[in-house]
Amino acid sequence: MILRANCKINIGLDVLRRRDDGFHDLSTVMVPVRELYDIVEVAPSESMTLEQRGIVVDCPVEKNLCVRAARMMQQRYGVGNVAITLDKRVPFGAGLGGGSSDATAVIVAMNEIFRLNLSEEELIARAAEIGSDTAFFVRNTPQLCTGRGEVMTPILLPLKGLWLAVVKSVGEGVSTAEAYGGVKPAEPNVPLEQRLQLPVNQWQGVVKNDFEEHIFRACPMVKELKARLLDAGAIFASMSGSGSAVFGLFTERPELNFDSYIFTHIERL
Repeated sequence: MILRANCKINIGLDVLRRRDDGFHDLSTVMVPVRELYDIVEVAPSESMTLEQRGIVVDCPVEKNLCVRAARMMQQRYGVGNVAITLDKRVPFGAGLGGGSSDATAVIVAMNEIFRLNLSEEELIARAAEIGSDTAFFVRNTPQLCTGRGEVMTPILLPLKGLWLAVVKSVGEGVSTAEAYGGVKPAEPNVPLEQRLQLPVNQWQGVVKNDFEEHIFRACPMVKELKARLLDAGAIFASMSGSGSAVFGLFTERPELNFDSYIFTHIERL
């Protein structure tokens, strides 16, 4: 079974408070980026294997999220081994959820291959065992995500027809631990879902990502890329998730003249 595991962006990200379990309560809207995806192939096999192509991920096989997802499905449902082929195209360490999307693709594929007939609720629960944003990719539609990211409510945003540009400095990444290590949790005066009711061209400076302040200090290039998107005419620009990718929303297809070491993806929403 072959699946396209697309990534996501975060529009707004409020880190509200640290929880007793060590996680943080969040409020963020995740939006799928349909045309930026990894290709995940899953097939029954005598042994658990992972073949990787494309972007090289320096990670032991058993710690790869695809393998962790497959092992979890085995433990939960007693299913057999699978051979996984991952063609990696989405940059990692970017806040785009590429690894999480890959893991969800494995869960969805194994549900089909082994005819488990899991409900959406069950798929979300299994995906949430792997990571905080993994569950989003079960629905893969714009969602207001709360809790640690796994509690989802569908949301409508006026994005249709806008152009999306995602950029990232090649070789520069931000770990989740680094992002959370420097953040200062705080509850905003106005909830994110209310601020997003403003027109998109009024979001800048109002819809924020709480990770930006300290990530920009640690990674000046990320701050520069956001500024360059705004200079290029973006009506809204932000870092996605915990970084280091940033994105801009444009009313017309942007002409971006970035250097060769800047990964760039453009699509129409």
